[in-house]
Amino acid sequence: MRHCINCCIQLFPEDTHKQQAACRGGPHPSHQVCPTCKGENKILFRVDSRQMNLLAVLEVRAEGNENWGGFLRFKKGKRCSLVFGLIIMTLVMASYLLSGAHQEPLIPSPFHYGGFPSNPSLVDSDNPSDMKEHHYQPSINNISYVKDYPSIKLIIDNIAARIEFTTRQLPDLQDLKRQELHMFSVIPNKFLPNSKSPCWYEEFSGRNTTDPYLTNSYVLYSKRFRSTFDALRKVFWGHLSHVHGKHFRLRCLPHFYIIGQPKCGTTDLYDRLRLHPEVKFSAIKEPHWWTRKRFGIVRLRDGLRDRYPVEDYLDLFDLAAHQIHQGLQAASAEQQSKMNRIIIGEASASTMWDNNAWTFFYDNSTDGEPPFLTQDFIHAFQPEAKLIVMLRDPVERLYSDYLYFASSNKSADDFHEKVTEALQLFENCMLDYSLRACVYNNTLNNAMPVRLQVGLYAVYLLDWLTVFSKEQFLILRLEDHASNVKYTMHRVFQFLNLGPLSEKQEALMTKNPASNTRRPEDRSLGPMWPITQKILQDFYGPFNTRLAQVLEDEAFAWKTP
Repeated sequence: MRHCINCCIQLFPEDTHKQQAACRGGPHPSHQVCPTCKGENKILFRVDSRQMNLLAVLEVRAEGNENWGGFLRFKKGKRCSLVFGLIIMTLVMASYLLSGAHQEPLIPSPFHYGGFPSNPSLVDSDNPSDMKEHHYQPSINNISYVKDYPSIKLIIDNIAARIEFTTRQLPDLQDLKRQELHMFSVIPNKFLPNSKSPCWYEEFSGRNTTDPYLTNSYVLYSKRFRSTFDALRKVFWGHLSHVHGKHFRLRCLPHFYIIGQPKCGTTDLYDRLRLHPEVKFSAIKEPHWWTRKRFGIVRLRDGLRDRYPVEDYLDLFDLAAHQIHQGLQAASAEQQSKMNRIIIGEASASTMWDNNAWTFFYDNSTDGEPPFLTQDFIHAFQPEAKLIVMLRDPVERLYSDYLYFASSNKSADDFHEKVTEALQLFENCMLDYSLRACVYNNTLNNAMPVRLQVGLYAVYLLDWLTVFSKEQFLILRLEDHASNVKYTMHRVFQFLNLGPLSEKQEALMTKNPASNTRRPEDRSLGPMWPITQKILQDFYGPFNTRLAQVLEDEAFAWKTP
């Protein structure tokens, strides 16, 4: 029986998508079937797209009792060809090993696939000092990335050509009520006229021994906040209003929301603003109730839990509600005036952009776009709410986000590869769906290795402006806040109509060190590669331009000088 030896190189790209930038217009490379044996008894050499895996895996398929003895009966020419191929592959692998963990092979591989090479050091190196050294020395990969820029630019151009900022269709109020019957049954249509925050009295049917926070999901799922609720339990009964044998508790919603964006300085703004005596925040800095908890989402990868009812969210404002209640019940006009100046705030940085849960609960979408967004429900109850947004250059935001959330193998090379993968995923979505559908696509957002979509500020802001007026927003830049904290805080005070501070209070607020800054171990990794920065500037450019147009401020275009 004749044997056929066929040396086949098959590349397996990391990306699970069928279409890559380097193979547009044609199928992926595949092995050739031997015309003599029609694919039987082949020896396959499969080489992964990563250059670190250039040593072929030898796979022999034989039928019956045939063995390697048949190999010796090959013609001399075929044996020589096979041996020569093995020698070449061994030399390539040896050159890689000799070149060190952070280098490309000394002998360039002829099997370079696509425009987005991988960095083997991210897989092989577990030594933090090696990674630190790598980031402060020239990278051969960085040079390779520069050569691959035209392929990536093609992806970005394809995305840009499909960008269309369309006006979303607003849902009807009755449709909103059908989606959240319980929420609309708890929150009233009108609030107390003598309170700056939206508050109302609600009957409490329990006794003085009843634990009002017994079933609160924030308490059950987070040990960190149990001490806060323990303190609230002790004073709860004393802050009730007793009328005709009935007991009433004051319920409140926030007067203002810091709605975004993550890694843009919202924590620092929160920490400074809460030092103002007239501002009271929720017991938890970021409840994430409007975007996640009300759907039962703690972490999307963990699946859905029981939904947090609106009462659990309202409990977070009880401390502020107690002080407002004291003012409403105070005998003196001075005490009433002091307490009535209190405003409540909430600072979940996911409020502006995170609508990932809609696919689990709203099935009447139009062309993949969510029929309801978070702002629809907030506006239904609080059409006069004030909204604060802190933004930064989306390019720098993404790198900061990556350093904060990535758990291992963090490097400029790894970030570059994740960016290029995310761009390909986003482009694939834009080929079939609208911009809004892709931005709010839960499957896409979970698949992208970096949160590319969070930096598309213009898309989110335009959707918020469909229900709230521009005057209800204060849009800040982190760059301005970092350079002049005092000026930024004065703008916030004016926007919220807060009273003036003493010199000592203002000095404490403005001179405190910045909160939630980059960790020392992340700072040691250095900046992203210049070519990665250029790629992201190209991608975010059209969105930044639109944002600057909407805000009538070119500073929000983040154009490089």
